[in-house]
Amino acid sequence: MYSESSEQVVQLLLDHGYNADPDAVKYLSNLDNPQAATHEIIQSVPDDTLILTSNIVKQALDGIPENQTSSPQSFNTDPSVSSADQHLDNSKNLSGQSKESPDEMEGVNSSAGSSSRNSGRSLERQTVDICGDVTGESIGTGEYDDFVKLFRDRYEKLSNQLRSRVNHRPTDSVEKMSGGSDAALIGMVNDVRSTSNGHWLIELEDPHGTFPCLIMKDRDIAEVVDELLLDEVIAVEGTLSDDSGILFADSVRFPDIPRTYTPSTADRHVQAALISDVHVGSVDFVEDAWHQFTSWLHKPEAESIEYLLIAGDMVEGVGVYPGQDEELEIVDIYEQYEQFSEYLKEVPDDIEIIMIPGNHDAVRLAEPQPGFDQELRDIMAVHDARISGNPSTVTIEGVSVLMYHGVSLDELIAELPDDKATYDDPHLPMHQLLKKRHLAPQYGGHMRLAPEPEDYLVIDEIPDIFHTGHVHKRGFGKYHGVLAINSGCWQSQTEFQKSVDLVPDVAGVPVVDLDTLNVTVHTF
Repeated sequence: MYSESSEQVVQLLLDHGYNADPDAVKYLSNLDNPQAATHEIIQSVPDDTLILTSNIVKQALDGIPENQTSSPQSFNTDPSVSSADQHLDNSKNLSGQSKESPDEMEGVNSSAGSSSRNSGRSLERQTVDICGDVTGESIGTGEYDDFVKLFRDRYEKLSNQLRSRVNHRPTDSVEKMSGGSDAALIGMVNDVRSTSNGHWLIELEDPHGTFPCLIMKDRDIAEVVDELLLDEVIAVEGTLSDDSGILFADSVRFPDIPRTYTPSTADRHVQAALISDVHVGSVDFVEDAWHQFTSWLHKPEAESIEYLLIAGDMVEGVGVYPGQDEELEIVDIYEQYEQFSEYLKEVPDDIEIIMIPGNHDAVRLAEPQPGFDQELRDIMAVHDARISGNPSTVTIEGVSVLMYHGVSLDELIAELPDDKATYDDPHLPMHQLLKKRHLAPQYGGHMRLAPEPEDYLVIDEIPDIFHTGHVHKRGFGKYHGVLAINSGCWQSQTEFQKSVDLVPDVAGVPVVDLDTLNVTVHTF
């Protein structure tokens, strides 16, 4: 009877149209990394091969270059979802170890981003457009009026997304309606509490006042209460009580992404690599894996990658948490960015780089975060990298990518039930943010939010791709047509992560085909 690894080999071969005799399957399944070896076999055997024998397998393996370090797994993410534990093959080469020679690595490092190894990249690149960037626009001072303007702007933007779906009336008008009438409210969640009978009382607030809505515990919609967060905007439809003092809820609606949404795609085959949480300066930064990644970018198989999107935490930072100095390889913040810039030089110079800051970077902690100041921009001037604020929407090849570092994911994972948000499946809380159409629905808590006159964290325009980091876990999946990707990290397990039993997903790069929105993950 086949072992689990044998069954994986057989299924992988069948998926690519190959059969194999038992000896070939046994040989592959006994290798250190059967899936990686099978991937390489599929790429190297002649096209007219239908049945793989053990001799064909051995000959093919003998012909694989020693510097083949990454083994891709490609998944069509529509409509399924993916997480690192489910799908990622933590492979570098057939033995699980890097075989890049020191001479080869020295050659990559000294090339300083030379594009000579990727001459196949297209010269027909479209102009990159960036919007939603708070850099240079921040005028909030923390006065009372700033908070009023912020919440009014949030309410107006999100209520506009709901008004076409419900026959909405303001709270003061609903108060004057006859008892027993059908009514609908759009409001910000001001309070959620249970009654003595186990029902749920939701208090909604709009610019005209507040109004209570009752969700009966025996109704199907009662389960939606677990998803509600204070300060998010929802619509409630139902029937007024006899005295018109309470709205008995029949349905609850979120701003949400319409199920009919169709994402835009590129009109040519072009790819974008998505990474985050590099954490240069940390003793746990995986330098060897980074060199393997940048070396691979110079290879022909990566020539379709024309964009590198970095979603924050370029460096480890200084003074981010107590005792951090004991975990620093580089203790000066500017030297951290200088070293990060050196690592960027290894990226081919015909790859366009776009990056936003994160909570470890040297910008204000309160979101929305402006992009780096001029001194840091000058340090990171490699490739003329585009630097924007957190969040920002970047449009490449006609595909809009909402880039957000992702600090609010911690809040959602803490507040929502496990089937809605976990660290192991970071795309699930991302789906919740898309559903609520806001990057930080709950104001306060551990989140630091700046009271700007405009709420930059509202997801006003629907993105085609939603890219985050922060939680050091990798996962991706489509939600109503939007591809949500959390790209993992480049930092091995820290002492804090050990204390909370969080195992990071390290040195894996999701690569998106912008013409199909399919995702391939390469591990290094």
